[in-house]
Amino acid sequence: MHGFALTYDHFDPEFELLREAITSTGNGYFCTRGTAEWEDVDTVHYPGTYAHGGFNRETTIFDGHPVLNEDLVNLPNWLVLKLRIEGGPALRLANVEVLDYRHTYDIHLALVRREMRFRDSAGRVTSLTSRRFVSMAHSHQACIEWTLVPENWSGHVEVVTALDGRMTNHIVARYRELEGRHLDPVSPRTFGPEVIALKVQTRQSNIYIAQAARTRAFHGDEPAKTERRLHQLMDYIQQVLTFDVERGRPARVEKMVALFTSHDNAITEPLTAAGRHVLRYPDFAGALEEHELAWTELWDGCDVQLPREPRAQLLLRLHIAHVLQVCSRHTARHDAGVPARGLNGEAYRGHVFWDELYVYPFLNLRLPEITRALLLYRYRRLTEAQAAALEAGYRGAMFPWQSGSDGTEETQRVHLNPLSGEWEPDLSRNQRHVNSAIFYNVWRYFQATDDLEFLRDYGAELMLEIARFWASIAHYNPDRQRYEIHGVMGPDEFHERYPGAEEAGLRNNAYTNAMAAWITATAPLVLDLLPPSRSAMLRRHLEVTDEELNAWKDMSRRMYIPFHDGVVSQFEGYAELEELDWDHYRAAYHNIQRMDRILKAEGKDPNRYKVAKQADAVMLFFLFDSGELRTLFERLGYDYDDDLARRTIEYYDQRTSHGSTLSFVTYAGVLTGIDPPSSWDRFMVALESDVSDVQGGTTKEGIHMGVMSGTLDLLQRGFVGTSVTGDVLRLAPRLLDRLDGVAFSMRFRGTSIRVGIEGDKLTLLAQTEGFRGPLRVGVGDEVRELSPGGTCVFTLPPQASSAHQ
Repeated sequence: MHGFALTYDHFDPEFELLREAITSTGNGYFCTRGTAEWEDVDTVHYPGTYAHGGFNRETTIFDGHPVLNEDLVNLPNWLVLKLRIEGGPALRLANVEVLDYRHTYDIHLALVRREMRFRDSAGRVTSLTSRRFVSMAHSHQACIEWTLVPENWSGHVEVVTALDGRMTNHIVARYRELEGRHLDPVSPRTFGPEVIALKVQTRQSNIYIAQAARTRAFHGDEPAKTERRLHQLMDYIQQVLTFDVERGRPARVEKMVALFTSHDNAITEPLTAAGRHVLRYPDFAGALEEHELAWTELWDGCDVQLPREPRAQLLLRLHIAHVLQVCSRHTARHDAGVPARGLNGEAYRGHVFWDELYVYPFLNLRLPEITRALLLYRYRRLTEAQAAALEAGYRGAMFPWQSGSDGTEETQRVHLNPLSGEWEPDLSRNQRHVNSAIFYNVWRYFQATDDLEFLRDYGAELMLEIARFWASIAHYNPDRQRYEIHGVMGPDEFHERYPGAEEAGLRNNAYTNAMAAWITATAPLVLDLLPPSRSAMLRRHLEVTDEELNAWKDMSRRMYIPFHDGVVSQFEGYAELEELDWDHYRAAYHNIQRMDRILKAEGKDPNRYKVAKQADAVMLFFLFDSGELRTLFERLGYDYDDDLARRTIEYYDQRTSHGSTLSFVTYAGVLTGIDPPSSWDRFMVALESDVSDVQGGTTKEGIHMGVMSGTLDLLQRGFVGTSVTGDVLRLAPRLLDRLDGVAFSMRFRGTSIRVGIEGDKLTLLAQTEGFRGPLRVGVGDEVRELSPGGTCVFTLPPQASSAHQ
């Protein structure tokens, strides 16, 4: 399909691990890297399959100290298909002469295709086409098809089809000193002559994983006369299919796979379920047709057309496909959070961070039922967050910076600096702002959906307990007559403590404090939204007193925000830090994004310098519009002049190394109304950050869910200017020369809306199906009401029109 293909026209060993991550195939339940089926694990190839909730803990003895790490486990490799010609060695790219090679990712279907012609050592020329997908129609199904054409020979071939449970976690080099073996064998099994199956168990979490594979060979549409040989170990099972092929006549091999775990519903046990299901699966063509129907439905609501910018349109679609492979309707049926690096690798050990803050805005306005389910991941771990707060001497709920299986803190206490080779303390668990992100996510979900039921049953309790946490971690400074928060880190992870200080954390991080002020102002509004009986019950259940509500109100008006030189200070004392010689480091190093590692390798402390990994104070201008921030600052008694945003953003832009890809998203977002051309440039860097691996090696370890989702949010919220004020959906488009022809769908409070821009005209069309009006939409000061099937056309102001001003 035009505009939906990412193609690599040659094999490049240096970039194959990156391409495997980018061409992963998944369905929101499990995901498999785009590794060629015939390749084994080595320095060039890394087959990996990951499923939501598939965590396991292991302990490594490091320097005499036990180091506990919980990982998203690399599950058994179901891909294995190997080709042997006339008894020769199994095909690998390294042992044949590759004549033609093409590796294509069909974005519309999340389908990976390889087309290859090769000459073996005996001079035989063969073409092999592989197609593979993980079904979006059936959450447990995956399919491979090979088409094999002997071009100058006839003879017999052997196809090895296997399920390999000997996998370990070791794609991330800096984790390799940590224990990476997470699977124990249970048993292999067959289900009749065509089906092999394998069951393994995670070593600590006791999750059973089972796979079953049905492999068949064909000449055209007719089954090939095939001999089968079976070989099995406790953690590996294979069949060898032997059949004849004729010169110029295509032969096909189909491998249909079922994957189940003991976390699944409505099964007696995983191995039996996998075997039953795979026997019932249709052929490859039938499965592909069902898969295509499921994806077509998703694209109807999620596609983005940006005809003036074909490269941006392609990458936006790539990002949509990846987001939906990690967060789909299948995900909603499971206890799943949003792994910061998707289900495509092992970076961050598969943990859930604050990156979901960037993921939900796209889903809220298209597939809010998925956001709802993902927010329940946090709600189910509320008890653990309450226990963590209590243990730390606080009240309410204190969610961990890194979350995995049960919601306990999974952040390691040491991490490896790959530049210095040294293990260093990891203090990032002090980023308590993850609690604010959860509160913000619930509130924005409610604004987009008006889902009072969710707020009543789950969201309000989460929000109240987070507000209570912030009220308990803050303390009142009578000298300033302000509330302060000490001992935390902001989003900028380069600053963990003050220079030379023994104590971890910083005082009065502006982002943290401002979010706490907004939360304590918003939480009482949540109670007012609930039915009186539910509000009263929640207050009794949580013991929320009038005195506590008054304390929150006072905190929302007297939180301390530091300033210096007319800008918001990142934290108290930031102005006293040393300036960094940026010109020197840009000249000395090819890539300075991870300035913390560079400085530490030179024996310097990043805490001494005005250098940021990513936007910190600037995050406020990304999450809230100017009206919301003005209200927040003026409630606190601080001046909010029209130029504060520009001054603050420009100040930190000069001191940020963008060590996180999220930083490009944030700066692109805050610059949309200040410097549109620069905003678009950052947007394009964010779009390219994974497919071009701008961080120089991180994407091969797993895609960046935050930046992929963030680019989608940038288009809808930054450039089209979508926001919700009360019950009004507002739009304020910018960069109209680039957006000319843009079209996409949104779902606002149950109603699907088609958005389009042509020239200076913005058109909104309300679908009749599922209409839940009245629906109010606005551009500037003009607010109109949309009726079922109705259209509103707004004329856009000329000042929004140029990206090249």
